[in-house]
Amino acid sequence: MKEKIHPNYETAIVRCACGETFETRSTISQINLDICSKCHPFFTGRQKLVDTGGRVDKFNRRRERSTADRRR
Repeated sequence: MKEKIHPNYETAIVRCACGETFETRSTISQINLDICSKCHPFFTGRQKLVDTGGRVDKFNRRRERSTADRRR
């Protein structure tokens, strides 16, 4: 392998939006997450909607309109 072309692989701190932090190794020193294994619905068994930009509300409004049209 060539010398001095590979990035430094150091300890990194990972921070989740729920407040959980843990250490791993990476080429960057800090990693910010939206969802980790402590708060992800697959691992916790709880339903948690992450609404980015009102997408869930937009979907619900569209679904309500389509079911109202079918009733007519």
